[in-house]
Amino acid sequence: MPSAGAPPRRRPAPPPPPPAPRGRRARARRSALVLLALGALTGLAALLGAVVGAVAISPADVLRVAGHHLVGVPARVTWDPVVDAVVHDVRLPRVLLGLAVGAGLAVCGTALQAMVRNPLADPQLLGVSSGASTGAAAALLLGAGAGWGEHALAGSAFTGALAASVLVYAVARGAGQVTSARLLLAGVAVGYALHAATSFLVFASGSAEGARSVTFWLLGSLGLATRGAALGTVLVVVTATVAALTAWGPRLDALALGDETARGLGVSPAAFRTLLLAVVSLCVGVLVAASGTIGFVGLVVPHVARRLVGGAHRWSVPAAALLGAAFLVAADLLARTVLAPQELPIGIVTALAGCPFLLWLVRGTRTGA
Repeated sequence: MPSAGAPPRRRPAPPPPPPAPRGRRARARRSALVLLALGALTGLAALLGAVVGAVAISPADVLRVAGHHLVGVPARVTWDPVVDAVVHDVRLPRVLLGLAVGAGLAVCGTALQAMVRNPLADPQLLGVSSGASTGAAAALLLGAGAGWGEHALAGSAFTGALAASVLVYAVARGAGQVTSARLLLAGVAVGYALHAATSFLVFASGSAEGARSVTFWLLGSLGLATRGAALGTVLVVVTATVAALTAWGPRLDALALGDETARGLGVSPAAFRTLLLAVVSLCVGVLVAASGTIGFVGLVVPHVARRLVGGAHRWSVPAAALLGAAFLVAADLLARTVLAPQELPIGIVTALAGCPFLLWLVRGTRTGA
């Protein structure tokens, strides 16, 4: 029995109640509806990308050509063979490559922002894009990879991207554990060094035509899209990357909260960062080899996806994939029609669209958030 005058003992505060299941279900339903809307938007962008161009083609003809070649329906060709060739050989490969590149860059940016806990992270952060650009410049200006024939440009770009990712990892690992700060600093340093190497190759070559080709590559283009193994490789790699990052959503959530929190939740930060770096480097290397360097997609799209579905990566990763796919197909449509018959590098369009939106996001972000 407490003595007279002694202050009464305080009862321990009860633990906070768990989130109401009804609230979680409501958020999940809302996120699912947003994904459905983004899927419809992506489908509309893909259809417009196949319809609009120098040759006017109706949506019905596009759907008939696509159905005939993909699933055999309709079985008989009743439309103009020129329409069939334009849609099947030119526009559909370009649209598919745009969908894959946009989705891949967006989900890689989402993963990198969680991995280094920096909202300004994007696929160019790790120097992978710079490595691919250096490899492409070596192929265009010095004839590197000539033994690969028609795949010399893509092969050299992928080799440069792979070498850059290995170098970034070696630098970050050489100082101890692979941490967010070390990856960030190593990526920035390697990226600047490779950018300088690319500029030196352009300057030393003395070739005006080669310099124009390298500049166009550095700004990105979907003009190299063709049917075949190269496009299939891009589609497979991007699909696998989106599936893996979506499945790793809870681990990305833990990593984004900090290393100590991640360890408390059973996630090894160093090991998981190494795995993410390998996956992201492979995906970005394949994408840059196919389309050149395209900026702002991996930086801006993840922010928009989180605004739409929240910060949980099991929802934000697929949302970023759909939004990035639609955004890049729409940007490519503008790039090839604004100054037709000339084609703008797609990186110019993504930058013009991304800069104002990024400034709007910065203005709307609360201080200290």
